[in-house]
Amino acid sequence: MTAQTSVRLLAGAIAFTSVSAFAAQGNIATTYGILPGDVASAQALSLFNPDVSAVYYNPAYLTADPRGELTAGLLYADHDVTLDSLGGSAPMQRSGDNVPIDPSKQVLLGLKTNLSSLTKAEHPLYFGLMLGVEKFGQQMLAFDSGTSTQGQYFQYGRQPLFLAAGGATNLWRGIDAGLSLRVTLHANATLTSNSNLAGQTEYENLSVSAKPVLKPIVGVNIDWGRTLCPDSDCALKNWETAFAYRAYSNTQTQVVANAVIPQTVPAPGLSLAINTLDAYQPNIYTLGMQYKGERLRAGITAEWQQWSKLAGEFQSDTIRDQANLEFNDILIPRLGLQYKLNDIFSFTSGIAFQPSALESDRSLDVNYLDNDRYIIGLGGSMEFKDPWIFAYPVRLDFGYQLHLLQDRQFQLTSTQYNNGAPYETVETGGMVNVFTGSMTLKF
Repeated sequence: MTAQTSVRLLAGAIAFTSVSAFAAQGNIATTYGILPGDVASAQALSLFNPDVSAVYYNPAYLTADPRGELTAGLLYADHDVTLDSLGGSAPMQRSGDNVPIDPSKQVLLGLKTNLSSLTKAEHPLYFGLMLGVEKFGQQMLAFDSGTSTQGQYFQYGRQPLFLAAGGATNLWRGIDAGLSLRVTLHANATLTSNSNLAGQTEYENLSVSAKPVLKPIVGVNIDWGRTLCPDSDCALKNWETAFAYRAYSNTQTQVVANAVIPQTVPAPGLSLAINTLDAYQPNIYTLGMQYKGERLRAGITAEWQQWSKLAGEFQSDTIRDQANLEFNDILIPRLGLQYKLNDIFSFTSGIAFQPSALESDRSLDVNYLDNDRYIIGLGGSMEFKDPWIFAYPVRLDFGYQLHLLQDRQFQLTSTQYNNGAPYETVETGGMVNVFTGSMTLKF
C-alpha cells in the first residue's frame, strides 16, 4: 500500500512534465527529414537545400538563395512494423502482429531572411528559424519512457518539439559558413506530500521547471566554380562540396517524489526518483558533393552517426540502466536527384541505406527493437512566379518516403519471467510511410 501511494504521487508529477506518446530515440529531422525536399531526396540533397531547413542540415547553405521565405507545412508518418513470435518458454499473448507505434504528426514553420538591412554593413547575413510541433501543433513535449515485456521500437514514434535557429554568411568567393543552435528541453519536477494509505494527500508541494539546452550545428560550403574559376569555364564549375557537424542532444526529464504517511512512513518520508532521456541525437558528421546543372542536380552524401556514446548516457537512466544496451556508430550513404522540367515543375527522388545503430539483440526489461532499412523518397514542387493573389512567388512542395525494414530477430527478456533469461524470440520487419507537404512564400 505504501509503495502504491508513492507511485501515484510519482505518476502525478510525471503528468505535469510530459505527455504519454510512445516516442523513442530519434527526431523528425534525422529519422524522416524536415521539409518535402529533404523527405523526397532521402536527405541526400539536404546539405545543398536552399530552403529554410538548411538551418539544421547545413546552415552555410542559407546563403544559396538571397530571397527571404516563409514556409508552413505538415508531415505525417505511419508505422507498419510487424512483430512475429518465433516461440519460446513463455510466449506472450498478443492482440495483433504490429508493434504499437503512434503516428508522427508534425506542423512545420520556417522563416529565412537577410538581416543585413538592419545594419550599415552591405555584407549579407542570413538568418533562419525552423520549428516543428507534434500532433499538428498541440504537443510540444511528447514522450513515454518505460519498460516493455512485448518489445518497443527504438526510433519511430511521436517526436518532441523541434527547434533550430542560426545564420550564415559568405567568407570569400564561393565559400560560405554557417552556425546554428538546436534547442531541446530538460524538464525537472519535484513533488512532496503527506498522504494516508488510501492515497488522499495534503500539504502538497509541486515544483516543475524546464530549461532549454543549446547544441551547435556548423556547416561549410564550397562552390568550386566560383572559387577557382569565377570568370571562366572549368571542369569544376558546376560542382559543390559541403560539410556539416551536428552535436549530440536529447530531451530529458527528472522527477523526484517524496511521501510522508503518518504512523506508517515517518519523515523524511519515502523518496522515489526517475531520470530518463528521450529523442537522443548522436554527434553527426556529414560530407557531400553536388553537381548542379541548368536543369539537373545530383548529390551524394555520407553521414557518420556516433551512436556508441548512447550506452554511457543510459547508465544514468533509471528506466534503462539494467538493460546493458550496446550501440554501433553507423555510416549512412545517400544519393539524390532533382530535375527541373520547366519554370514551374521540378521532381526529386532519393535513396539511402541506414544500418541499425542498436547492436544488442536483447535488453533486459526494456526490449528495444530496431532494423536495418532502405529509404526511398519521391516528390516534386510547383513554383508560381506571378500568383494571382500574392505579390511574391509561391512554391508548393510535396514529398513521400518509404522505409523498408529488413527482418531481424530479437530475444525478449524480463525479470518477471525466467529470472531474466530469454523467454521469447521475435522477428520484426515491415515498412513506414511518410507524407509531407508545404507552401513557401518567397520575398
